[in-house]
Amino acid sequence: MSHHSKHLFCFGLGFSALTFARRMMALGWKVSGTIRPDSEKDHGKREKLEKRGINVHNFERSLPLADASTVLGDVTHILSSIPPGKEGDCVLQLHATEIAKCKNLEWAGYLSTTGVYGNRDGGVVYEDDLLSPSSPRSEQRAQAEKEWLALAEEHDIPTHVFRLAGIYGPGRSPLDSLKSGRVKQRIDKPGHIFSRIHVEDIANVLEASVNQPRAGRIYNVCDNAPEEPSKVTTYASQLLGIDPPPLVTFDQAEMSPMARTFWLDNKRVDNSRIITELGVKLDYPDYQSGLKSLL
Repeated sequence: MSHHSKHLFCFGLGFSALTFARRMMALGWKVSGTIRPDSEKDHGKREKLEKRGINVHNFERSLPLADASTVLGDVTHILSSIPPGKEGDCVLQLHATEIAKCKNLEWAGYLSTTGVYGNRDGGVVYEDDLLSPSSPRSEQRAQAEKEWLALAEEHDIPTHVFRLAGIYGPGRSPLDSLKSGRVKQRIDKPGHIFSRIHVEDIANVLEASVNQPRAGRIYNVCDNAPEEPSKVTTYASQLLGIDPPPLVTFDQAEMSPMARTFWLDNKRVDNSRIITELGVKLDYPDYQSGLKSLL
């Protein structure tokens, strides 16, 4: 099949999906995708995307895709990056039937998170480990993964699940948070580590998977350097030539309930599968190289 007949459809044209979409368009692919109607007000998002040559459709839980069978008719690749809600995964609830009927579908990808593993007290997690999500949000993710893989099984769709670590990239990194003054503190919790991934490396992994589909496969997507957040903030401050924000113990730190849920889990995410199986060479194997490039 020539590149010109490849058609990528993204449910959710967010940060990661757009980075991947731009890359595939550069290879001559046709790209379509969805935004929430309220993001229309969001600095003319639709207009910007259409200028780039992306076909944009409105979609959210209360607003199914108009004429989905036609819209998805010639799609060869589907990427879903819309997080599930309490009610479940809206993409599957509204459009599983049409997705199952895509005759030309060569690859589907679901962007999940490493949150599905739950807490491992600093231990290593691998793709085949049992999941024990520690927050309702992560439970919803684990459920959505199951549903995508079940749909794949039932209709013979080559679906892949990508469990993403903390995403950073242009305009979204510790450098930006420090420059904007959003970061008021470094949280001191020795031994509590997080894994990260540069958005361009997410696109590297997705592209590698598209080139060698393995139906039903799950991939951890992170770099080689899990680290305590305070150390990353310190490093980012050094790059910017500013004093790092004060260290505060975890118990004294002021955090939103949402931010606190991220601290329920302490684990090292193993990324050897993307490297050995997909042959991915990370552009930014650690946060130091990633932040330097963003500077």
